[in-house]
Order: sequence, then C-alpha cells, then structure tokens
Amino acid sequence: MALDEQTIYREHPCFGPHKHNKGRIHLPVSPGCNIECRFCDRKINETENRPGVTSTVIKPVEACSYIKSALEKCPEISVVGIAGPGDTLATNFALDTFRLVKKEFPHLIRCMSTNGLLLPEKADELIEVGIDTLTVTVNAVDPEIEAKLNNRIIYHGKIYTGVEAAKILITNQIEGIKKVADSGMLIKVNTVLCPGINDQHIEEIAYTVKEAGAHIYNIIPLIPQNELKELPAPTFNQLDEARKAAYPYINIFTHCAHCRADAVGVPGDFDVGAEIFKGRVAKQETFSHG
Repeated sequence: MALDEQTIYREHPCFGPHKHNKGRIHLPVSPGCNIECRFCDRKINETENRPGVTSTVIKPVEACSYIKSALEKCPEISVVGIAGPGDTLATNFALDTFRLVKKEFPHLIRCMSTNGLLLPEKADELIEVGIDTLTVTVNAVDPEIEAKLNNRIIYHGKIYTGVEAAKILITNQIEGIKKVADSGMLIKVNTVLCPGINDQHIEEIAYTVKEAGAHIYNIIPLIPQNELKELPAPTFNQLDEARKAAYPYINIFTHCAHCRADAVGVPGDFDVGAEIFKGRVAKQETFSHG
C-alpha cells in the first residue's frame, strides 16, 4: 500500500516542500547506465560532492548491513534511496536490493531515481517491490532539445543517437510516469538546467510531467563538466526564473543538495557517508550501458 502524500512530505527530505531534519542513505548498487548524458561524469572517489559519484559500488546482499550501521550513526534516517551511480533500471541490482530492504527495514521509505528509459516495462515490478517515491530525470520533452543533452541511448541491445534516441527516451519517460502515477506512487521529476539549451523549455517540461502524473519538480543547476564543461552554470537569477516558469503548473522543490550516490545523513546539514563506506574505494568502472 502506497504511503500517503503528507507522510512522505513530512518524512522524506527530498520531497517535502520545506527543509527539515530527516535523513537518508543512498545505496550505491547500480553501476551501469543505458544513456549517455553530455553533462554526466560518473566517478569512484571520496572527494566530489555531486550526483554520479560514489566511493564504491556495493552488492545487494551487503545493503542491509550498511543501513544498520548508518542508523546507528544517524537515527534521523527515514529514507533508503538508490540513485546510482548509474541508472537503477539498467541492471536488476536496485530492485533486488529493495526486496531485501523491504523485509528487514519495512518502516523506512523506499526511494529510487531513474532516467526513465526502461520505466514503462519495469513499472509493474517497481509497484510490486513497493517503491514509495520515484524520481525521474526529464531534461526535455522536445526531442530536438533532448538531443543536445544526450549523446546516445542503449535500448534493448541497440544504440540510438540524436533525435531518434531522444524520441524514444522522452516517450518512455512520459509513458512510465503515467503508469507509475496510476498506482499512487509519489513522483518527483528532476531537470538539469542548462543555460542556452533547455532554460527556455522549463514551462513546457513542467506542464507535461504534471499532466503525466508527477507531483513535485526539482530544477537542478548544471555542474559544468564532461562535454558541457564550457557551458556556464546557471546564475541564481536564471534558476529563479526557471522555477517561476514552472510554478504555475507543479509544486517546486528548492533545496536539492546535489547528493552523491553514497550520501548518508541529513541533506545540507551533515554527511557520514565516508564513515559508513570507509575503506571501500574501488577501481573506477568504465562507462557501461547496462
């Protein structure tokens, strides 16, 4: 049975409209990815504080022991999330992990992030596993714009590029959001704000994802890196204008902390991930497409 919205807004630090002192643990169990975003640079290290970075990749069977250790250091934890460092649906590791978590820690909110490429075909499994909240990254709903942000996708063993890849990805994201929303699952959409590419497109994204069933919208400032390393990060005013454009259509989340894939603690206050996953720095994985 899905949790009610008010409970999630109160207990989930990445869904509530106001910052509070609830914590979360991100379990880095999903190394592979099936799309290649131009701004993404996944790494194994202990120093960078951003999405796509972890000090290790753990196995599903190890997850519950890490949660137990994390709860001892941070009893404020109310959420178990999986956000990479790759895509959670590109492999079976995330869903296998959540099955174990559901048995051992049924009181914790189960939260997952995905790029949505495989969401329509995996939706029933997400519902069966008991995911409480889902975040889908939708950077454009116009294929011409999406093609400027994404090099390629790997879909059912075939490589697609350009506008063709963008059409597949956007179609699957919207179809998947609709399917999951019908189950009562609470959905947040993330958009990476890239000046000069999708910054004038935010209103259309917000309207489209709200119509599909999303509940809350998080506009994330671009971290210039990889192929978009020369693109300037959005200014505060650009971010504010984007939020104002989206506000008439959907609730806006404003205190994203750009969390690592192995973050543990209260976002914006403290992180004990380095203690929980200490000594686990592993060799960096090559880019995988699931």
